[in-house]
This record gives sequence, C-alpha cells and structure tokens, in this order.
Amino acid sequence: MKYRYPFASWINKLSPLQILLIFYFIAVLFSTIIMSMPIVYQDGVEIEFIDVLFTAVSALSVTGLSTITVADTLSTTGILVLAFIMQLGAVGIMAIGTFIWLLMGKKIGLKERRLIMADQNQTSFAGMVRLIKQIVYVLLTVEFIAFIVLGTYYLQYFPTTGEAYLQGLFGTISAVTNGGFDITGQSLIPFQDDYFVQFIMMLLIIFGAIGFPVLIEVKEYIFAKSESRGKMRFSLFTKVTTSTFLILVVVGALFIYILDAGNFFADKSWHEALFYSLFQSVTTRSGGLSTMDVSQLTDESHLFMSLLMFIGASPSSAGGGIRTTTFALVVIFVIIFAKGGKSIRIFNREVYEEDLLKAVAVTLMAFVFVFISILIISTIEPFSLNQILFEVTSAFGTVGLSLGITSELTTFSKTILMLLMFIGRVGLISLLFSFKNNKKKVNYHYPKEKMIIG
Repeated sequence: MKYRYPFASWINKLSPLQILLIFYFIAVLFSTIIMSMPIVYQDGVEIEFIDVLFTAVSALSVTGLSTITVADTLSTTGILVLAFIMQLGAVGIMAIGTFIWLLMGKKIGLKERRLIMADQNQTSFAGMVRLIKQIVYVLLTVEFIAFIVLGTYYLQYFPTTGEAYLQGLFGTISAVTNGGFDITGQSLIPFQDDYFVQFIMMLLIIFGAIGFPVLIEVKEYIFAKSESRGKMRFSLFTKVTTSTFLILVVVGALFIYILDAGNFFADKSWHEALFYSLFQSVTTRSGGLSTMDVSQLTDESHLFMSLLMFIGASPSSAGGGIRTTTFALVVIFVIIFAKGGKSIRIFNREVYEEDLLKAVAVTLMAFVFVFISILIISTIEPFSLNQILFEVTSAFGTVGLSLGITSELTTFSKTILMLLMFIGRVGLISLLFSFKNNKKKVNYHYPKEKMIIG
C-alpha cells in the first residue's frame, strides 16, 4: 500500500485559484524575509517589522505605496532586491516559475497549466506555455532597451556612470511593472521639465498596464508577413481594452486639467499643463510615479483621480483595480439596458452573459471592499475623508500615489491597505472563485417569480 502524505492529499483537494493564493502568500513571506536582512538597508538604518512587511507587500503587488523613503533607507543591494520583487509581482508567480522550469528542460503538466491560467486570468488552456514565454521575452526585451536608453540619458543628471545606470534600471522596472517606487527621493519631480523622460516613462507605464495579451497580439501583427497581416483579426479583448484605455487616458487628462485650471495649472504654459495632466492621467492607470506633488491639486481632482485609480489597469497586466474591461462592460450594459436592450454587442461581437455577470460582481464587490476600508480607517485615523479615499483607491488599484499620509497611519490601517494591495494584484475574480466549491450542478430549477427592482 502506497503511503500518502497528508499535506499532498490536502493540496490535491484545492482548486488552482486556492493554490495560487497560497503561492502568493508564500511569496509575500519570502519577500518579507529578504527585506528583513541587514544587507538590504543602509548602515545604521533600522525600520519596524510592519514597515518591512508593508514594503514587501507593496513591491510584490506592484503598488508603490511606501512607509519609507527608498533612497534614504535601502542600500544598492536593497534597491536591486526591491526591483526583483517588483518584477516577480508584475509577471506573476506562476509565470516566473514556469519560465525557470522551462529553462531547466522540465515538462509543464496539466496541473501547472491550470495554475498559469488562473495566474494570468485566462479562460483557456490553449497556448499557456507559449503565452508565458512571450510575456517574459517581450518584457525583458523592452526593459533592456529602456534601461540602456534611460541609463545613457541620465548621465547628464547624475555624477557617476554607476548611479545613472542604476537610476535607469530601477526607473525602467518601476515603470514597466507599474511598481511606483523611486530612488530619486522625489519620484519624477526632478524631471518635471524633461519631456523626453516623461514620454518614455508614460510609454513604459502603458506597456505594463495595457495587458500582456494585447502586447503579444500587437507584436504578432507587426512581425507578421505582409500577405498574412491583412487577414489577421484582433480579438475583442484587445479592441475593448485598447479603446477603453485610450478613452480613460484622454478623458482623465482633460478632467484633471479642467478641475485644476484655476489652481495648479493657472501659471503653467500650454505644454507644461499638457504633460502634467497627461502624465497624471496615465499614472492613475496603475503607474504610481508622479511629476508633481499631487497634494497641490484640488479636492475635486483628488476625487476624480480616485475614480481613475479604482478602475485601474487592464486584465492580465501588471496593474490592479476593477480593470478596464470590467468598467467598459458595466458602462455599456447600463447604456444598453436604459435603451431597452438586454445583450451587449461590441465591434460586431456579442459578449457572453457570464462575462457580464463577472463584471457586475467584481464592480459590486470592489465598492464593498473600498467602502468598508474607508469606513474603518476613517474611524481610527485623524485624516480627512478625501485623503483616506485617495489612499484606499490607490492601494486597491495598486497605483501607489499618495497624499503623504501612508507613513503616519496606524498598524491596523496599514494592514487594511496591505490586504487591498494584495486583492488588487491577485484580482477579485481570483479571490471570489477561490471560494467556489466543486459540487456538481443541479439538474433542476425552482419556479421563477418576478421581483420589484428600483
């Protein structure tokens, strides 16, 4: 009789999503242990455990909210460790593990493919390993090019070659992963007049936030042969994601400018106002980097930016929030329902009812999580409701923008923000489906009855 280990038997009973959550918890533990090592910090620097844990969770969830100043706290080794954790969080635990597994020549089985599918928020087993390969290759290629460009360009800003290229490397990884951390001590404020750096950073943030499947489809289109390119059709996901992302960036920049036209932008030239408002709109997708002190903006701008951060980035990307496709489906459904329609048709395609139900469930649960978090934190913290709302949506959207209250929060409030960052990175769909049981579906229905709604 073959002996069965109790732990292995217990693991086999778990769903892929439940196993994935366990892996992320293990990754948080691993990151915290590494960030606790003395070599990570500058000489004479000591920080409390809650701040070590907060930094690890923020880096793994690629958020960027921080209770420490990275430039004044971490050593060069610590900076590289932080960059590695952000990279791990952006690509995904299973993606990194799969890539290493492939390099070792191991075969990826059905169970591993199910975990990859859950981690990357995919709906099909087909092409999982190929997807991981392409994600890693595309990501590393873009990061290497951006690192060389930025590092070389930064030679004019920093006294030594080593510092310039370290800034270029960390800045590239922080932007691509939408990590939001900086080692300048002032985010991108030192480059607020350098439109080249801002343009590159915006491209990198968009690259990390628009979704890996979109990037792969675009890559395949660009490198396809001319005769086959005309026959290629972009998926509905790519079309909805790209159009929603673009609309949010443009509308976001416009509203940020309008809401602060008589305040922050009052003495700015047209090109300064354009880049300030455009960069802030892009970074609310999940970037977290900033070319200004956002606390200088009006409460109205903070409220609007909170909405943008709540929406967040696209599915299967480095960002969090409810995701752009979720927002698009809910808005389109409300419009169609108001006109008397019942199904969603976009780009000559009809959306599955199951996907619409997921979008509504995610939006509703996100509102509940954010509302409860704001309610709890506002009862124990002395800060304004606007400041707390901004901090909470920044954590949930894994954005990392802050009005400067993160380090002053109590341990309990920091814990709530860590949970929100974790949920934002893993995704509400993964979280909700982790509670799903494997019971067989019933083959009968109860009689239906009308309900009065509204």
